[in-house]
Amino acid sequence: MATVAANKLELLQIADAVAREKMIEPGLVIEALEESYARAAKARYGADYDIRAHIDRKSGDLTMERVRTVVEEVEDHFTELDLEDGREIDPQAEIGTEIRDPLPPMDFSRIGAQSAKQVIMQRVREAERERQYEEFKDRKGTIINGLVKRTEYGNVIVDVGRGEAMLRRDQLIQREAFRNGDRIRAFIKDVRLEQRGPQIFLSRTAPEFMAELFKMEVPEIYDGVIEIKAVARDPGSRAKIGVISYDSGIDPVGACVGMRGSRVQAVVNELNGEKIDIIPWNDDAATFLVNALQPAEVAKVVMDEDAGRIEVVVPDEQLSLAIGRRGQNVRLASQLTGWDIDIMTEAEESERRQAEFAERSKLFMEALDADEMVAQLLVSEGFTSLEEVAYVELDELTVIDGFDDETAQELQTRAREALDAINAAATEKAREMGVEDSLFEFEGLTPQMIVALAEDGIKTLEDFAQCADWELAGGYTTIDGKRVKDDGLLEQFDVSLEEARELVMTARVLLGYIDPEELVAQQAADAEEAEGEETEEAEG
Repeated sequence: MATVAANKLELLQIADAVAREKMIEPGLVIEALEESYARAAKARYGADYDIRAHIDRKSGDLTMERVRTVVEEVEDHFTELDLEDGREIDPQAEIGTEIRDPLPPMDFSRIGAQSAKQVIMQRVREAERERQYEEFKDRKGTIINGLVKRTEYGNVIVDVGRGEAMLRRDQLIQREAFRNGDRIRAFIKDVRLEQRGPQIFLSRTAPEFMAELFKMEVPEIYDGVIEIKAVARDPGSRAKIGVISYDSGIDPVGACVGMRGSRVQAVVNELNGEKIDIIPWNDDAATFLVNALQPAEVAKVVMDEDAGRIEVVVPDEQLSLAIGRRGQNVRLASQLTGWDIDIMTEAEESERRQAEFAERSKLFMEALDADEMVAQLLVSEGFTSLEEVAYVELDELTVIDGFDDETAQELQTRAREALDAINAAATEKAREMGVEDSLFEFEGLTPQMIVALAEDGIKTLEDFAQCADWELAGGYTTIDGKRVKDDGLLEQFDVSLEEARELVMTARVLLGYIDPEELVAQQAADAEEAEGEETEEAEG
């Protein structure tokens, strides 16, 4: 009996030792042993039985039981019995009571021992995976140090202490090679608990990796005095980083560069010689863009907020510098600022302006039957269309040098007559195309707009009511990270998204598709949402 007791205690000691070695709970190892004993008993008595094993956590004593549940109607005779049979064993039994029958001690064979070992190892692996996931899931977004363990198909497997992490080939800096045993520093990009265990994915190309490196090298960033607002990288080649200081006495660029460039050089060395431009952040997008295009000088910036584009004009000799080798400089500036950038030289911009000036002058000369000087004066004063000339206040024309009341009135009369002729021609064309009266009678659409709609097959009010606002006004769609232009049917007439939405909703109300009260409620909700967004931006 002493020998048996010793064996029992030894079993507990082994379980405790395994738990300490694998850094898991001893109870998990004991549970694995109990499961293995239960499997061995099922192999002897029958797999259909519900057999449970229990090991006393103090003495190591093993007890085996067959468990059956009391039910109203027995479907499985191996695990269930009715109330009458249950009360013969336990007079207090009720529906749902578990009847436990002790089983005699078993002599576990070699096969049973092998099965027990497999169960224990499986449980230990599961516990290790769970512990590893719990340990690393909160470290996502930080930098970790490790040792290169091996390379598989270009992917680097990194030993990170209590687990392995993968640095995929596409997350390595170009021309970077590691050998087994090399020390490596990387950014924990993701931690996922998958069926085969926790997967830790590393990156050395992520912009966040550079930001974390600067946080380690620059105490002001770690303390929150300086903030990294944006990072754009061409890994292994060049990078741009936008920084701002919340202390007027600290220069954010100088702090990141460090004494004689010591701080930025430490980051450059870690990134395999990647050149880094440190740029002062500015809330004004145009100013920040000018900074981001350094070292190129910018002469002029024109922003199109709806399109998310910025047009940049640079001196002729600065064009190649602004674009950079293979477009690298402008590409990084675009990533950093979040704007699409069009770059042109001063000569190209001047040529374009002259072409626009000539085109508008020609329009006014032909439509107003005016001489070249009058047409050029109108363009010079900012008039771009016949509608503007026809319907502006008269004094906006008389302020132009050489334009008296009589001249201004004559120009407006000619502009209105030209518009009437254009509208009449458009109306005739639309009717020839089969446009129905319902669309002509709909307020808000000009004859030219109706022609543009008819060319796309929209010839009735019902057709128009089924249009989406963006189909009419146009817009931008982001595909694979790039903004792609969607041309609108009425975009050439400067119809905004809000105006297009109102036109479509009005058509739907007229046709009875929408209750007018619902429309009013929706408009109120949209206005409230827009006001909330403006408030958030102001507070931000």
